[in-house]
Amino acid sequence: MTDKRKVIVDGEEFEVQMEFKDGKWEVLVGGKTYSIESDSPRRPSNRVRKSASGRSSGGSGVVSSAIPGKVVSILVSEGDNVEPGDVVVVLEAMKMQNEIKAAVGGKVKKVRCKAGERVEANVPLLEIEKD
Repeated sequence: MTDKRKVIVDGEEFEVQMEFKDGKWEVLVGGKTYSIESDSPRRPSNRVRKSASGRSSGGSGVVSSAIPGKVVSILVSEGDNVEPGDVVVVLEAMKMQNEIKAAVGGKVKKVRCKAGERVEANVPLLEIEKD
């Protein structure tokens, strides 16, 4: 399994390993492997086409949110490679989920938040070491 992710289901956080092959996800959670089929012929991406509330401080690779809120999920782990535009954190504010995306490409150096944690605006959520 290649990708390690944290997911929240009914308020409970799980760490899963996932791999996309032959049009379906193979997901390992709690020692069991599940197969999830996809209607899309392509591998799903974290990339977002619309703008999101995430920002990078001066192109430095420090990712923060312009608004305060609750961290719903962290879609990357330390050591993961990201591209500009990849969604890295989902933040809930005013009953809406906001996708926080990387402004720079590189390797995730440090994750500074946890799922379920409340964060203030402009506080670093994670650091990306630029390519």
